[in-house]
Amino acid sequence: MSIASHSYHWMKTGFRPSKSRLSRWSALAGQIIKRGESLKKLTDDRLERYSLELRWRAKSGEPLKKILPEAYALVRESAWRTLKMAHFPVQLMGGMALFEGGIAEMQTGEGKTLTAVLPAYLRALMGKGCHVVTVNDYLAKRDSELMGPVFNKLGLSVGCITSDMEDDDRRIAYGLDITYGTANEMGFDFLRDRIRIGASAPGQLEQAISNHKSSGKEPLVQRGNYFALIDEADSVLIDEARTPLIIGLIQPNDAASVNLFRWSNRATHQLESEVDYVYEPKKRSAYLTDNGCRKVLLMPKPSLLDSIDTERIYKQVEQSLVARFGFLKDRDYVVVNDEVVIVDESTGRMMEGRKWQDGLHQSIEAQEHVPITAATGQAARITVQSFFQNYTHLAGMTGTAALAEKEIRKTYKVSVTSIPTHRPCIREGSQPRIFKTLQDKRLAVVEEIERLREKRCSILVGTPSVEASEELGDLLAMKAIPHQILNAKYHEQEAEIVKKAGEPSRVTIATNMAGRGTDILLKDTVRENGGLHVIATEMHTSARIDRQLIGRAARQGDPGHYQFFLSLEDELLRCLELNQLENLIRSAKADDRGELSSGWISFFRKTQDFLEKLHRKQRKDMLKQEKFRIEMFHKMGLDPYLEWTE
Repeated sequence: MSIASHSYHWMKTGFRPSKSRLSRWSALAGQIIKRGESLKKLTDDRLERYSLELRWRAKSGEPLKKILPEAYALVRESAWRTLKMAHFPVQLMGGMALFEGGIAEMQTGEGKTLTAVLPAYLRALMGKGCHVVTVNDYLAKRDSELMGPVFNKLGLSVGCITSDMEDDDRRIAYGLDITYGTANEMGFDFLRDRIRIGASAPGQLEQAISNHKSSGKEPLVQRGNYFALIDEADSVLIDEARTPLIIGLIQPNDAASVNLFRWSNRATHQLESEVDYVYEPKKRSAYLTDNGCRKVLLMPKPSLLDSIDTERIYKQVEQSLVARFGFLKDRDYVVVNDEVVIVDESTGRMMEGRKWQDGLHQSIEAQEHVPITAATGQAARITVQSFFQNYTHLAGMTGTAALAEKEIRKTYKVSVTSIPTHRPCIREGSQPRIFKTLQDKRLAVVEEIERLREKRCSILVGTPSVEASEELGDLLAMKAIPHQILNAKYHEQEAEIVKKAGEPSRVTIATNMAGRGTDILLKDTVRENGGLHVIATEMHTSARIDRQLIGRAARQGDPGHYQFFLSLEDELLRCLELNQLENLIRSAKADDRGELSSGWISFFRKTQDFLEKLHRKQRKDMLKQEKFRIEMFHKMGLDPYLEWTE
């Protein structure tokens, strides 16, 4: 697609400055490439000295905007010398969008990792630290090791934060010019530093930090929040924004609490739906009716529960109902070594160290008959929105920002600009196929896989959960069809599985892990046979997640194809009332293979749209609540991120 057609698209959607920005960036990209020709004559030593000169000019007060053409030309030359990769014009344009403090929408396969080096280098010249944020430890480590030599050749140092690091190592990594890491790790380090400083009045933070440094106490880990560049920005800024970062105060379980969690789980099986309790799937919440409260009160209980007040018992039974009906094993969580580990819906990865609050996590542990972990209070808390609003400069890149443009612009005060692709996208899609039952759909998916394998294509099958990926894998195994499964249980083999996913007739079944930060390289024979074919076995709760999966096909001008296979028993529709869903399935008219008419797709889209609006409202409400609390703490002269109470 040309720059002009991209501009027209964005002007239609209300983003007026797009055309002039893209034209300006395109012209400047040409100048940078031309400037880079003279750098080829320089020795490595001279190239590094040139970089040090730019750093001196930046620290002396010369505007970074003025230095940008020289800086980007230097980075492009360094990337060629170290990686044999030179930035394309559209990558240079993406780098300009990121420097100017916006979200660059760059399609999957357009080289966002290499693009990020440009603004990271330029901002790092100030010597105040630059944080490159990824969605998991694996990508943070991979990108820092891959791009580190580009920075090193220009005299800049690179570090990486991972979940298994000690504070001293973290301190060293943050002290380097560029630091890679996840939003979780950086957010928790921010909170731990606030705890080290202690509560201080707003406006007096700098003085509190200074006092802390001179006090001889344990030094802070981070040195400030100057510039954050977020990869997969919509995942971090939108999808993860409904879950605040909380540092807990361990509250050791007493025998009564453990008994309460286990008894409440058993009690839910004695309660009758709509008589004793009401479960609301759309809100993932449950409440006891008057009849239910009476029944719970009269149920036989262990004597240890005599010390617990009735209101707490009611609340815990309600949480156990939510755990039972709202959270599914191998979809929302997995059990590893007798431990319940949350699975992130948007990425399909395990969220180590994260716990659901208010006894919900312990309710699920009781349900799974694993050891009950200690409940947590709150020592410090911050939402993802508030954390990134602390940065002086913020930028991000993703392939799917446009669908959340309004929310991003309103929440983070940054613009979204679509960057043209390096080569025209030739991705093709087929009409969705919709079935009455899950089993009919899966049988059709297996048939389609067999057909595509005969064509010697490579096939990526996207599933919404660990459970779904393994059940489909069992069907393929029954047919003796070779395949690989990539989900939260096999995250350690991710790189090897993705590496082979582009081979002829290769079948890879994956949760959303395959949609974030990975690159499936196709063999030449696969390109000749139609490229990578993506089979999406469900629609997710966000159209952006669907687009991430579809975007695996047809990257960088390669051929590719996608198709959705849906059913009325899909997880997306579990937000509907049970009676409504049962009536829907009963009334649906299917053919002898269980397939419905394509017109049903509008029903799925409406459901997805409803969930997107619901989650958007939840994020908005949480941000509104946090703003109110911050104002309240400010009035009291306290640090707004410490000692939160519910």
